[in-house]
Amino acid sequence: MLSPVRNTVISTLRRLPMRSVSTVVQEEQINDFQIENEPLLGYLPGSAERQALEEALGRHSATEADVPIMIGDQEHRTDLVRHQVMPHDHSHRIAQFYYATPELVRKAIDVAVAARPAWERVPLSQKFDMWLKAADLMAGKYRQELNATTMLGQSKTVIQAEIDSAAELIDFLKFNALYAKEGVKWQPRSPEPSATINRLRVRGMEGFVAAVSPFNFTAIGGNLAYTPAMMGNVVLWKPSDTAVLSNYTIYKIMREVGVPGGAVSFIPADGPVFGDNITASPHLAAINFTGSVPTFQRLWGQVGQNLPKYRSFPKLVGECGGKNYHLVHPSADPESVANGTVRSAFEYCGQKCSACSRAYFPESLWPEIKERMLTTLQGLKTGDPRQYDSFMGAVIDGTAFKRISSYVEHARTSPNLTILAGGKCDDSVGYFVEPTVVQTTDPHDRIMTEEIFGPVLSLFVYPDADVDKMIDIANHSTPYALTGAIFAQDRAWLAKATDALKDSAGNFYINDKSTGSVVAQQPFGGARMSGTNDKAGGVHYALKWTSPQAVKETMVPLKDVKYPYMG
Repeated sequence: MLSPVRNTVISTLRRLPMRSVSTVVQEEQINDFQIENEPLLGYLPGSAERQALEEALGRHSATEADVPIMIGDQEHRTDLVRHQVMPHDHSHRIAQFYYATPELVRKAIDVAVAARPAWERVPLSQKFDMWLKAADLMAGKYRQELNATTMLGQSKTVIQAEIDSAAELIDFLKFNALYAKEGVKWQPRSPEPSATINRLRVRGMEGFVAAVSPFNFTAIGGNLAYTPAMMGNVVLWKPSDTAVLSNYTIYKIMREVGVPGGAVSFIPADGPVFGDNITASPHLAAINFTGSVPTFQRLWGQVGQNLPKYRSFPKLVGECGGKNYHLVHPSADPESVANGTVRSAFEYCGQKCSACSRAYFPESLWPEIKERMLTTLQGLKTGDPRQYDSFMGAVIDGTAFKRISSYVEHARTSPNLTILAGGKCDDSVGYFVEPTVVQTTDPHDRIMTEEIFGPVLSLFVYPDADVDKMIDIANHSTPYALTGAIFAQDRAWLAKATDALKDSAGNFYINDKSTGSVVAQQPFGGARMSGTNDKAGGVHYALKWTSPQAVKETMVPLKDVKYPYMG
């Protein structure tokens, strides 16, 4: 399944001996390589990929995997036994795993700190080779293992798994290696190299990185843990309880290509236990986080309280979701608006960080948009993601189900809210919530301003003359700024709205839905309460996980302490 381009990547990237230069600091040479975004497979009836996927789904459905805590090269199991279930069939277990105790978290820190010197000194060219080999394994041998464990454990449909646990994960590995390779090429100026040579040496950070990953994208787990590791850092990876199996699959692949156990430890744990112990360690170098605002604020607060303890100032990188919007102008194309909004709001049950959760429609277009959306929703199936005609599966767990259904109940009982579609919530077999569309007469109702993270779209219909007022509401009615989209054919208004909404979203779309960012095409991240906007999938992300050292070597002896003018 390897393409000619990918074979070229592996054959041309090799660990090269460091050549001597006229300095005491050796310089590593890294060959150029080219890559492209991983293509999506079609999974049509009778296709090889569909057959391979079904075999993998059968294997993982039939067994309950045992997932240990991994610290260095040692497996650990505790009495704190947990189980990962299928969200669409919550009586069916697919993995047994174990929470780490505080003592094991501290042991993982000790192992990581001890492993850092050797791992940090492995040449970048060799690390890039590992990452590209892992990408090839994920594209071929292990593609359906990743997809199957994601579909079963996180209730993703075939296409949503393929986008995430195959293509995006592969893209993260390849493009982060490419961008890091390009980034380390830059060297400072040496105007008179016969007298002075200046260099910039890229190092991993001193200490350890704590990676805390979410359930909703398998690829995010791989990126959060392994991009810092690629740049020479040692990492403690805490996966989400509801993504343990797919994340452990990544861990095993990375071990297969040569990443040592000391470089990345796999630490399922209770959130506060993990957070309390990593932030208490003087060796904390960074936190790489995707999750809720309250959790990130808690970690940030603990770091602030512990600043006097640390050997270095920890870097904090976080992505925390949003309340993403579609703002529609009266000149927009109703069909494109309706289809884009349905996809954005309801693919993967609205559990994408970028999912459209609020929309503003003009009165003149609303009747057509409404008819198109409701007709489309009537033809979409919510069910077991293993069934190819399912548009979406179940929400992730009982906690999410209760939170989302409480907003549906709020819509059912509030006088200014009307449920136009969906509204049924049933957790008897799986955690199923129908795609739900709610219309409000108040654009500041909490259903329009609070993050729900589920298949609930709230909308406000405005008088056409108030379109510019909607710009301000879209911009300032929530504390988030992750993704947003505007739809219009009026080019002058598009220009005005694009300028006015500059701060409203880290990823901004014009005549397109608010979801679907692709690594290296739309680097992802938002500001305000959506996070630190570090743009995963972009050119600068890998280099963020380094601590560069500037080196100056003088070739001419200093003969005097006085300057010439002093004579």
